[in-house]
Amino acid sequence: MIGTAFRTAFRSEDLPSTGRLAGFDDFLRGGDPPMRATSGAGADFRALARTRDLGPLRLLELTCSPSVLYRTAPLIRRSDPGLCSVVFPLHGALTVSQAGRVAALRGPGLTFYDSARPLRLRITGPGPATLLRADVPRSLLPLPARRIDRLAGILLPGRTGLGALLTHFLTDLAADPRAYPAADEARLGAVALDLLAATLTHHLDTSPAAPPRGRGLLPRIESYIRTHLADPDLTPRAVATAHHISVSYLHRLFRARGTTVTALIRQGRLERARRDLADRRLRELPVHRVAARWGFRDHSAFTRAFRTAYGVPPHEYRRTRTQ
Repeated sequence: MIGTAFRTAFRSEDLPSTGRLAGFDDFLRGGDPPMRATSGAGADFRALARTRDLGPLRLLELTCSPSVLYRTAPLIRRSDPGLCSVVFPLHGALTVSQAGRVAALRGPGLTFYDSARPLRLRITGPGPATLLRADVPRSLLPLPARRIDRLAGILLPGRTGLGALLTHFLTDLAADPRAYPAADEARLGAVALDLLAATLTHHLDTSPAAPPRGRGLLPRIESYIRTHLADPDLTPRAVATAHHISVSYLHRLFRARGTTVTALIRQGRLERARRDLADRRLRELPVHRVAARWGFRDHSAFTRAFRTAYGVPPHEYRRTRTQ
């Protein structure tokens, strides 16, 4: 007998347009683990969630309009199923924030999160994204929870090594679920669980026991900032937490360079936005969406900062560069 296909757990088209986001929010609240959703897409909101069980492992494939999915302390008190999850995009971009760390996923890359901690998952747009998530009981992983916590919200490579094996294996299961006999589904789940545990163990064993200091730390921080510019929650505190240092120590590092971490974040975001505004392929993308794409929450603040940096407002800059 061939393997089972994904089961459609939620489809926004089954609801009237005015109730699709509320229906998706209700679906998430009743999920495992319970979560909530917000979105600025309004009546254009779309979501399709499909699930598949493979022994102890559950796969969720979610295609969704730009939105924020989150898990709060009250939701955790209400229900914690004790799950560890790996998530990565099949298409589009998303950011995952947990334990004060932020992983911006654009292309090959993955991250982990734990159902026992508050979580924020943002589908950054400009269009819909498709993500694949695998949930396993934390108790089945051969690692103490306190060690797994060290990787929550950390961007891990998905192009090479064990991360590539894990993402490719899970992607293949999602792409063609009927390629394997039903009798093998529990075995496939066990293989995925072993790959997940091996990936966690590898990154825990290769990460330094103590945060690196001195000359090597600042380049790592600058690289981290460049990688996470799209996330609006990229703040000095988030950067410091991701590198296991205090905020005051972070500021001291940048004072030695004659700048600030906030200025580096703002400069990087403005430069990425400027590049997009000059791109003829993105002429139809509204300026406020370009700003949001690179972490600017407030459009007027973006316009002021852009004019200060480049001498013209963003609309005018786009007009002169894309004629």
